[in-house]
Amino acid sequence: MQAWIAVGSAENFELMRERGFDLAAFKSSRRKQSAEMQPGDRVVFYLTKVVQFGGIAEITSEAFEDETDIGLRSESKGESESYPYRVQTKPLVIPEPGDYVDVREITDLLDKTRNFGPKKLGMAFRGNLHKISDADYRQIESLLEERAAVS
Repeated sequence: MQAWIAVGSAENFELMRERGFDLAAFKSSRRKQSAEMQPGDRVVFYLTKVVQFGGIAEITSEAFEDETDIGLRSESKGESESYPYRVQTKPLVIPEPGDYVDVREITDLLDKTRNFGPKKLGMAFRGNLHKISDADYRQIESLLEERAAVS
């Protein structure tokens, strides 16, 4: 199992919630990375601007390309974007809005963020998709499970 971080807006995350987290979609620049994804891998959703981990989904399909507009918007352009590289998913740990994990509070706990600290987190999450270590995944999963149990 490989764990991934998908970087996107809180608004796009809520669109995925409305769909029941049945898929994860990635920008056109992420063809190679998304092609590496396998059923059983995990996707951690990192929400930009609010700087939070919103939840985790399990990948249930190989990657595929689909240009159908599902309503996702590009943060930088503010317009609809196709996010053509996709995988089918199912939700694993999705706390209620307001119960997400603030990444600024846990930077020292993660290999991915430790060297950046809370003020330079944006550097750790540039781009739409990142592989993360098993240790980081387990830490994030544990924190999200605590938040989901409280909901």
